[in-house]
Amino acid sequence: MTKKSWGLEAFWGLDYNFDPQWVLTPAQQELQAKIINLCATTLRPNAVESDANLVYPRKNFEALASLGLLGLLVPQKWGGLGENHTCAAMVVEAIARYGCPSTAMCYTMHLGATAAALFRAEHNLELQQVLQRLDRDVFIGTLSYSDPETGSHFWYPVSSKAEKVANGWQITKNASWTTSAGFADWYIVQTTSPEFNGNYSDLSCFLIYADEVQANPAQWDALGLRGNQSGTLLVDNITIPPERMVGLKGDGAASNDETVDPFFLLCSSACWNGIALGAIDIAKRHTTQKKHVDVGMRVADYPTIQDYFGEAIMETNASRNFVFSIAKMMDDITNQCDWSIHQDITAMPRSAYLHWYWQIKFIAAKNVAHVCDKMLHACGGTGFKKELGIERYLRDGKAGWVMGPTNEVLRQFVGKLALLGIDSLDYWNQHVNERVLHNEINKLNLEDKKELAATLLAQVANEEAINNPKVLQETPG
Repeated sequence: MTKKSWGLEAFWGLDYNFDPQWVLTPAQQELQAKIINLCATTLRPNAVESDANLVYPRKNFEALASLGLLGLLVPQKWGGLGENHTCAAMVVEAIARYGCPSTAMCYTMHLGATAAALFRAEHNLELQQVLQRLDRDVFIGTLSYSDPETGSHFWYPVSSKAEKVANGWQITKNASWTTSAGFADWYIVQTTSPEFNGNYSDLSCFLIYADEVQANPAQWDALGLRGNQSGTLLVDNITIPPERMVGLKGDGAASNDETVDPFFLLCSSACWNGIALGAIDIAKRHTTQKKHVDVGMRVADYPTIQDYFGEAIMETNASRNFVFSIAKMMDDITNQCDWSIHQDITAMPRSAYLHWYWQIKFIAAKNVAHVCDKMLHACGGTGFKKELGIERYLRDGKAGWVMGPTNEVLRQFVGKLALLGIDSLDYWNQHVNERVLHNEINKLNLEDKKELAATLLAQVANEEAINNPKVLQETPG
């Protein structure tokens, strides 16, 4: 097996014996080696600056573009590498592990936006032109799906809307969390659809450019991932041309289930695994070099430290092999990430496996926090110092649990789905829980029931009047 290099030296962390290289093609292994070298020379030094000074990692994106990585998923006919899901997971993991976790998360969002564009690019010249610019112009994309009123339930855009106007679409988007906000060159945003009638599953997506958004980068000062600038974003009643709708009207839910969720959860999980591995690498270097001269032992010679590493490596490799297994499944069902299958607008093979994407995110986010904590313990007081680097990886890894969908949301989703079926998840608050409803009504006394009945009848009359004015006109009296 090829030796893992770090610049001109042998790599000081875990070698390839602990990496599942068998999931990668020879070309992907070659790309991985190039990324590690790029991390050694450029990405990791820049990560320190991003963390200390809240610097957006555009320099790192320029370096990634030199390897064609901004167009990783883009078909070769549009100038991209035409790579698959497995390669995407490998690239994000490598960036987070060897280079810069903030860059890995910004890159994850870039890949998510790219996937959302590719989903409907076949018959949209505007989207094709964006995809052709990615590496040439270091044209960074991101997703803006969150809402200040619904928190980590990002699929519920209460504060956003789109209206049909004479020359296109008038877009209002108010987002609470947008990675690369104010720094990306293009955005895929999700709003309620034009002619929205209260059904929050009726969503649409739009392509928005940098000069059409308002952001407040100076407000971002977080515990970890300090370079990713995940702040508020506002698109304030901007009118855009018709071709900037991504897909058809009402295509938002399909885009979310087929591209945005699958790619975000796959790649963010790879990011958390990369952070865990990065912490293990740093701790290995320290514990094998640090000596206790009084007992003639290195830190790595203590059985307790060996136990820490054994558990951390096994748990992390379980998580990353879970991720690569899901990536392979995605490759298999899409003919190796062949975007031409979506010329059939009903083709949505990835969406059938949503609960698997939820599971890999939960496991990876849970694992990274535990591993980074144990690697800090293994390094003792030195690990507590910033200069070793464990402290930064620990802070970056903490983002995994709370990043939406949070792990609380995901574990309930999987549990409810398994026990009660898909309708119980009720993304858009449309299904009545009749068990709870009848139980609560039965608690009311007779007078309270009469009062509730009167209130409901008044609401019915009001809604009928709004929806059918003739009813109001024909009502006696």
